Amino acid sequence: MAEIIVVTSGKGGVGKTTTSANFAMGLAQRGHRTVVIDFDVGLRNLDLVLGCERRVVYDFVNVIHGEATLKQALIRDKRNDHLHVLPASQTRDKEALTVEGVGQVLEALASDFDYIICDSPAGIEHGAVTALYYADRALVVTNPEVSSVRDSDRILGILAAKSRRAIEGGEPVREHLVLTRYSPQRVQRGEMLSVGDVGEILGIPLLGVIPESPAVLQASNEGVPVVLDEGSDAGHAYRDLVGRFLGEERAHRFIEVERKGLLGRLLGR
Repeated sequence: MAEIIVVTSGKGGVGKTTTSANFAMGLAQRGHRTVVIDFDVGLRNLDLVLGCERRVVYDFVNVIHGEATLKQALIRDKRNDHLHVLPASQTRDKEALTVEGVGQVLEALASDFDYIICDSPAGIEHGAVTALYYADRALVVTNPEVSSVRDSDRILGILAAKSRRAIEGGEPVREHLVLTRYSPQRVQRGEMLSVGDVGEILGIPLLGVIPESPAVLQASNEGVPVVLDEGSDAGHAYRDLVGRFLGEERAHRFIEVERKGLLGRLLGR
């Protein structure tokens, strides 16, 4: 039976869709049958980040409303056969997603996949609540700034109150913190919160810290998840994140200012 993971945030623009794409691709790289669903109806972006925007014919809403089958709507990634994408609609509004319809789609996917990743829209409105309703686990994505962390704390409250597990009195959704756009240099200068600050405020286990890197934006623009980039710190960080999610012990990297060696100091590097 597939495990359902929602990637969520309280604030927009924190790297949630980027994290969804890289997390899904990372799981697929490890041999897990993975599907990632774009819940951001009206503002479809996941297909762009994964480079399959020209292959979209049918979407998530078409499937819910019986206008297309899952087989017609699912897009297989050309780089990895283990990864599929279910894109959002650009022409409907978020009310087109119903809890019952989403549940039927997830149930149909569950027998064919190991992991179902739900890329949630930001905030606490209908689309976001629908995306997290069936979650077994949640990746809460935040930037190291006060407003982003505060909004993420609000999302934790929604998970605790409005997920199916909460409503039915089951085991709580397992929550994981993903801290994006992190710069230890800026933390040192007091310009952003530290890993410890964010962890203390939110009180959930840290799954990954993704460093601030131009490689992330470049990869997104090219439709190639940065997790595939062997040469970037962000790619390494996302691969570490996937490893920890799968139960591996991996030290957190990119969270402290790198100390220069003697030669580097002498050469001013």
